[in-house]
Amino acid sequence: MVSVYTLTLSPSLDSATLTPQIYPEGKLRCSAPVFEPGGGGINVARAITYLGGKATAIFPAGGATGEHLVALLADENVAVETVDAKDWTRQNLHVHVESSGEQYRFVMPGAKLSDDEFRQLEEKALAIESGALLVISGSLPPGIKPEKLTALIRAAQQRGIRCIVDSSGDALDAALAPGNLELVKPNQKELSALVNRELTQPDDVLTAAQELIHSGKALRVVVSLGPQGALAVDKSGFVQVVPPPMKSQSTVGAGDSMVGAMTLKLAEGASLLEMARFGVAAGSAATINQGTRLCSLADTQKIVDYLSKG
Repeated sequence: MVSVYTLTLSPSLDSATLTPQIYPEGKLRCSAPVFEPGGGGINVARAITYLGGKATAIFPAGGATGEHLVALLADENVAVETVDAKDWTRQNLHVHVESSGEQYRFVMPGAKLSDDEFRQLEEKALAIESGALLVISGSLPPGIKPEKLTALIRAAQQRGIRCIVDSSGDALDAALAPGNLELVKPNQKELSALVNRELTQPDDVLTAAQELIHSGKALRVVVSLGPQGALAVDKSGFVQVVPPPMKSQSTVGAGDSMVGAMTLKLAEGASLLEMARFGVAAGSAATINQGTRLCSLADTQKIVDYLSKG
């Protein structure tokens, strides 16, 4: 089993609550908030832990919110390596409206990282063993230029560290620059931006993903397609996995659950089909839950069993 680490540059402390209805001006009475860890790489490490694997989350933690985040991860038995940060870890708010079923996600800007704080995180990431998987997931915090992410990935690969990336915009462009990523997971819109054209026809998504493979950007590309599941591509072929129809309570955490599940399968040396099937199952399992909850092993396995029969 290959060791797995995750790097989150913009972690968060997420709070979720319920309110009967939402309207301007008045006081909106809410349920007691539920606090959970947040941030792309942190959620990937949590998902891997929920699915029976092990992963170490590397991230900056600042102030009382950072302390709360670390304590919550300890409660979930997620291993961490943290860097003390001057700015407090951000806190996001997720509100579920009972009367309409609508969901509101208030996402705060990431805490600033100083050059020294980034250097310490980089040192921790580059100290992991050769052959290990490093999942870099989430947005870049204020003050960190995309070029720093490019340099970090290039340095990691030179040390034999296998990198997986789930991000968007400039951060995703920067992450792809060194090439040879183990896995990248764009959605259709992000893939369209990467190839600089609209993907309107059924075969356009496959063609664009294959371009990333053939250009040497990544060894595997998994395009998340929402209710249509995912299209997984490598140099030897492709598979599309479509999840069973189910009532979605929340899409929060679905992408991170998917990446966590696929990373776990990569660490086990699984095939492209097994990886994609487990990823789609975990992502779908996360949507069953309200708020910010991730996948569970039981729900994921039920969906895998369903997909295996198809």
